[in-house]
Amino acid sequence: MRQSSKLRSTLIFGCFFALYLILIINLYCIQILQSGFFSGLANRQYQIEITNHPIRGEILDRHGQAVAVNKDSVSAFILPKQLQEPIKLELFLKKHFPVSYERLKHAHDKYFMYIARRLPDDLCMQAQCDQIIDLKFMHEPSRYYPNEAMGQLVGITNIDNQGVFGLEQLYNSILAGQANKVVLEKDARSSHYYFKRDLHDQGKIGNNLDLTIDSDLQALVYESLANCVDQLEAELGMVVIMDPKNGEVLSLVSYPGFDPNSTQVLDQESTKLLPVTNVYEYGSIMKVFVALAALAEGVVQADELIDCENKSETSIDGMKFTTTKSSVNGEIPFSEVVARSNNIGMVKVAKRLNEKLYDHYVKLGFGNKTGVNFLGEQSGYVSHPAKWSKRSIISLAFGYELTATLLQVARAFSVIANGGYLVKPKLILDHKPVQPVKIYQTNIIKIVQDILRNTVQNGTGVRAKIHGYDVMGKTGTANLAINGSYCPDKLIFSFAGIVQKGNYNRVIVTCIKNVKNSYKKYGANTAAPLFEKIAEQMLVHDKVV
Repeated sequence: MRQSSKLRSTLIFGCFFALYLILIINLYCIQILQSGFFSGLANRQYQIEITNHPIRGEILDRHGQAVAVNKDSVSAFILPKQLQEPIKLELFLKKHFPVSYERLKHAHDKYFMYIARRLPDDLCMQAQCDQIIDLKFMHEPSRYYPNEAMGQLVGITNIDNQGVFGLEQLYNSILAGQANKVVLEKDARSSHYYFKRDLHDQGKIGNNLDLTIDSDLQALVYESLANCVDQLEAELGMVVIMDPKNGEVLSLVSYPGFDPNSTQVLDQESTKLLPVTNVYEYGSIMKVFVALAALAEGVVQADELIDCENKSETSIDGMKFTTTKSSVNGEIPFSEVVARSNNIGMVKVAKRLNEKLYDHYVKLGFGNKTGVNFLGEQSGYVSHPAKWSKRSIISLAFGYELTATLLQVARAFSVIANGGYLVKPKLILDHKPVQPVKIYQTNIIKIVQDILRNTVQNGTGVRAKIHGYDVMGKTGTANLAINGSYCPDKLIFSFAGIVQKGNYNRVIVTCIKNVKNSYKKYGANTAAPLFEKIAEQMLVHDKVV
């Protein structure tokens, strides 16, 4: 009996010992061997790790005025695995966020899901009024652009506040800084959420970017260009304003544009900075550089009489070409050939240059990028002598077989404005000393300047005249090539000019493409008046009296 009782006690003890042993082993496995798994499971239930980008650097104009600033936006999210009132949430999403409602159907096993980024204030208030407790909110950085005229140049950021085009994209690494991590945790007692930042992975704020652009001038130019394009019922327009002494670009505009603060529906074409990204044959404004090359090579003198044959059509080497009726003349000085834009006289002088004309076009920067370092910049094209046809020298004499951006034209005109130096255009204000290269002698430049003054006073540029200021310039009208042939009804008009008074010196180039109003046939009554209006606004803005 005593033995049986002892055996029973031993068995009971053994059973309890085995149970305790199993419990201890199980706890060891859970707390030691599988601690990482269960700790991770807990973290996934109560913690959400989100990459949070720091304050983005601002973009400032040359006077320190902000053209891209930071603002807080509200984003809405849910935790699908922890919904408390799923039916109420689904009804709200179905009404206000149908796309997110459809996504939720396939996301019930997820721990985190965005409903909307950069949420409008009215929807935030609506969610609070409807007491949607499963809809959570957090603040995220975003961008605001106070000057619509800067849109194509500055660009925009995407939903994650990263640059997607323009300077925002080009200098994204400088502006964005270094991201940090944000941990979202749940308070078990109150079900509220708060942010906890990992200090060991602290981010770094972005740096500001200073531009050469004058944002107030940019706005004035944009408004004038928009009015001109709309009045003429044109396809588009472009303007460049540059300081020829140091290459600083003061205004760089194209129209139509877009509102950088409203990009839900965005036409990609409207985001292009056309003076940098598009190339065209500009026609007669290139005669200025033919004249510069011919005078520099000594193949003509400014007062040399050139026989323009007193007719609007002629043939040279079996190649027919025309000049406008308004430019028909007999024997006139070469300076007048340029001022009156006579094609016959220009071709005769260009033939004296022959292949050297190509060398001068290249020396002026045509066919190569300006170095402004903007995404999508085009280099343009100058027909090489090895590829010339019999007609090439004729075409090159008045601006064909050569494509360029409007910024390239402004850079080339800066050579005439600054006394013969080739400068590199700049968009970023770095205050570094400029070391331009002297490519033409001062005496030759002065002769060309006199020719351009005469063009404005008595030639095709009379509508660009500004009383009390030294204005030099040249008009351009060119047919556009459509499907490999030039279309007589598709035209591009331009005016490249220089405005000086004392030490004040600016280059302005204007361009209008495809005007519907048929009576506006030439650069003289489209791009030249636009130049005059913009120049006057600029002089008032810069307080040049």
